[in-house]
Amino acid sequence: MIDFFTSDEVIEPQKGDLLISEPYLPDPNFDRTVILVCEHDENGSVGFVLNRPAQVRLGDVMDDLDGLDMDLFVGGPVQQDTLHFLHRSQKLKEDSNDVTKDIFWGGDYDIVTSMMNTRELNNSEIKFFIGYSGWSEGQLMDEMKQKSWIVFRNPSLDFIFEKPAKELWKHVLREMGGKFKLISNYPIDPRLN
Repeated sequence: MIDFFTSDEVIEPQKGDLLISEPYLPDPNFDRTVILVCEHDENGSVGFVLNRPAQVRLGDVMDDLDGLDMDLFVGGPVQQDTLHFLHRSQKLKEDSNDVTKDIFWGGDYDIVTSMMNTRELNNSEIKFFIGYSGWSEGQLMDEMKQKSWIVFRNPSLDFIFEKPAKELWKHVLREMGGKFKLISNYPIDPRLN
């Protein structure tokens, strides 16, 4: 594993932070992933992988969307038979969980589908996931101590909703600058260099 940090300081993630996997994280579920942390407290942590498109489209799993062609993402390896969504719609805020002041998790499904069908809610305002990423009490902090993750605070909304999934890992590291910008260019397989 590569040591990204010059000190032994361990940064504790917070709701709304991004977790960027270190380049050679051995878990294939999290290979070069960017995760939005939606919950982090003494009971554990929950987040969604932002850059892992599913093999199916949203319309393939949701019949009540009038032909909307939209990406569906694999939020993580936990409960992949569940559907979740993140959004930035103030109209849906009331029934949602706040992740940040501008990002919300969940909400009234019937209102969401109605707003999407009438185009009151567009693709750049909402993102759907099957499954999620979860850590039990203390597990994420143990992974932070092992330097499996890099924390990025206060990400812009376009990282969550608009940047292309394929390049998101690199975009975030480049945005962080310095040594992280260098890390963004690491090859997927160092043996090929």
